[in-house]
Amino acid sequence: MVYMINHPRVLALLCLSVMWLMARLGLWVRGRLHPANDLDKDNLTLVVSATLTLLGLIIGFTFSMASTRYDQRRLYEEAEANAIGTEYLRVDLLPAADAAAAKHLLHAYLDRRIAFYDSGYGAELSTINQQTAALQNQLWQSIQAQAAARPNPVTALVVSGMNDVLNSQGYTQFAWWNRIPNSAWGLMIVIAAFANLLVGYGTRRSPAGSLLLLVVPLIVSISFFLISDIDSPRGGFIRVPPLDLISLSQSLPQ
Repeated sequence: MVYMINHPRVLALLCLSVMWLMARLGLWVRGRLHPANDLDKDNLTLVVSATLTLLGLIIGFTFSMASTRYDQRRLYEEAEANAIGTEYLRVDLLPAADAAAAKHLLHAYLDRRIAFYDSGYGAELSTINQQTAALQNQLWQSIQAQAAARPNPVTALVVSGMNDVLNSQGYTQFAWWNRIPNSAWGLMIVIAAFANLLVGYGTRRSPAGSLLLLVVPLIVSISFFLISDIDSPRGGFIRVPPLDLISLSQSLPQ
């Protein structure tokens, strides 16, 4: 399940196959049972309509959850760029040698944060996270000695800015981990599968009916693909580009 929700195309293809097979199963069951009278058919229509309505509401609610998380990741990217840019200016309050060292580390840290947004899953991401953690330790150490030697409001301002830089990375990481739960995906797929089973059961066996059985699985699979793509920070087409971080990198003196 984790692999599928991180790769929206795989999820969409698998859901399309499962839901189409469930629709075909429903059609086969109808051929074996033969609804007896108009009352049974009316009841079936009511159940199918209610099930599809529920599925539509769940898809809409899940899409709203994914969109909210995507907006959150965008806001934290902007906040992270603002924190780094502000601290880059504040370190000028330190002695020249310490300020130059801190700026050099901030440049390297900014490059790693841009790489974090552009990287995919795997060893590359693990390496970037390790380098980021090492740079965070170096950034804190670069101002720690001055903060201890000169405990005044000026150095407190620099320390506060560096604290914002480090905290902003944590907020960003939380936002990237804050995904639609796997259990919610599983339950939604189960509901969609049973909805297609009912749709297949309510369809008359004919060439046109067999073709129409593909419509609902296709539409639901596309919806799942869109939700998963928005919810997946790295595996889909819709990503949060580090535009603010790149703009900051270009604006800072090299």
